[in-house]
Amino acid sequence: MEKYLKNILVISFGFLFLFTAYGGLQSLQSSLHSEEGLGVASLSIIYAALILSSMFLPSILIKKFGCKWTIAGSMCCYVAYSLGNFYASWYTLVPTSAILGLGGAPLWSAKCTYLTIAGNLYAEKAGKIGSDVINQYFGIFFLIFQSSGVWGNLISSLVFDQAPNKVEISEADLACCGAKDCMTTNAMNKSETSTGSTDTLIYTLLGIYTASGVLAVCIIIIFLDQIRVNEPQDEVQKTPSFWSTFLATFQHLKDKRQCLLIPLTMYSGFEQGFLAGDYTKSYVTCALGIHFVGYVMICFSAANSLSSMLFGKISQFTGRKALFALAAALNLGCIVALLLWKPHPNQLAVFFILPALWGMADAVWQTQTNALYGVLFEKHKEAAFANYRLWESLGFVIAFGYSTFLQVYIKLYIVLAVLVVAMVLYGMVEYLESKTSLGTPNSANTQPAPDSESVSCEQTQLQSIKAT
Repeated sequence: MEKYLKNILVISFGFLFLFTAYGGLQSLQSSLHSEEGLGVASLSIIYAALILSSMFLPSILIKKFGCKWTIAGSMCCYVAYSLGNFYASWYTLVPTSAILGLGGAPLWSAKCTYLTIAGNLYAEKAGKIGSDVINQYFGIFFLIFQSSGVWGNLISSLVFDQAPNKVEISEADLACCGAKDCMTTNAMNKSETSTGSTDTLIYTLLGIYTASGVLAVCIIIIFLDQIRVNEPQDEVQKTPSFWSTFLATFQHLKDKRQCLLIPLTMYSGFEQGFLAGDYTKSYVTCALGIHFVGYVMICFSAANSLSSMLFGKISQFTGRKALFALAAALNLGCIVALLLWKPHPNQLAVFFILPALWGMADAVWQTQTNALYGVLFEKHKEAAFANYRLWESLGFVIAFGYSTFLQVYIKLYIVLAVLVVAMVLYGMVEYLESKTSLGTPNSANTQPAPDSESVSCEQTQLQSIKAT
């Protein structure tokens, strides 16, 4: 047991250090590199590359190099992105963003495979149920990993708080913040970044993030044991080829329920993209300064993490419909508030309350949509979750793609429209399920775990496209 637990802790702390860097850096992209929309463009490229990566790279790399070296190599892709930010330009961030996106899916797939095989091997030796051990391992992993969003954002705020002369934001500048942002706010943000947060502080922050990523790679290389798969190796060998996965992904669209769930799945990308790309820039950085971005995103991450645990427990009592309705109401209220609110430093609490509520809603979208896919498409989970990754990533790509060209209020209306369409079509899915459940008791509103190992693996892959 000690050997297996040691390896689980090594992976968990490796991911903690890696995503402490990446999570904090992602939250700052729209504010640090606002010129010509470079920051959000890099994020869009990451998720576009992630779509391609998810389709074919994981199985190839895991078969060829094994889980340990796939994890280590993929982590290096994240470090490359941190290095690219030192001299941010289209010539550095575009290729490093693509590299990160390509490394994202193999990283999470290899980690998922490692934990699953380790759990099965230990269960076999100890005479325990494999799914119970695997769930325990994933619980340990997420307990440690989920805090990365807090540490990464805390580091950024503490570093930028050292600015010798923070810029005083005038009332004229504040008029350009919020939903009716002036399209010239990029220049103001650039001034804030260059004067209030000096180049020295930016390089200091990037140095800390890069060191954190390098430390993650070293932890994996030095302390993680290469797992001997033996009989469980069959699970990896049976991984579908690129073409079979590609075709199965689109053949799955013949299922009417999958088509109806596309807007709901894309909405997850839209709402996360808005918070990371627009709220941080047009509300927080614009009205308070870039040094507040980390503190605000800590509030989002903490609410998201706590709500994920809470909703996971109460879903068995309320059913998924009530939780989806709650998330829609929370996001609707936040969108209306963001449309009407004129951000001002005197209203400091509001800057934290809104992302906290947004984090509660996001916890539902992540946990319940993932569980919904596992329940509805129990017999075709591989193709179903490939569709999940595809459409959620596409939502990210679109949200970051138009971020530079539209005013915030237009983007809020787009998010609102997608939310309304998503909930209407989700309601149709539940109606179809209620009709079929009359003859089959399996289609209940509770959250069963038909294959806890598979759902856990897919959930960890989905985490790779979350702004933790």
